[in-house]
Amino acid sequence: MAPAAKKQIDVNHLQADLAASAVELLSAQCAADRVRLQYSPQDIVALGERQTLKRAIASVEALHRFFSQIEAQIQYQDDSNNGKR
Repeated sequence: MAPAAKKQIDVNHLQADLAASAVELLSAQCAADRVRLQYSPQDIVALGERQTLKRAIASVEALHRFFSQIEAQIQYQDDSNNGKR
C-alpha cells in the first residue's frame, strides 16, 4: 500500500474511525465469546448454518490479514526507531 505521504489524510477522522472500529471489534469479540462459552465447536459445526459459519470465518480471516499488516508495520517502525534497521 502507498505511504501516507501520497494521500492527504484527515488525522482526526482516521482516529475517530479507529476508535469506532475498536468498539465494533470488541462487540464482535463479545458475541463470539458468548457463542464459544455456550456451545462446543462440534455443536456449532453440526447445527450451525454452513454459509453463516463460512462468512464469519472469511470475515475473521480478512481481519487477521489486515491487522497482521498493521502489526508488521508497527514492528518495522519500532525497530527503525530503536536503530535495529
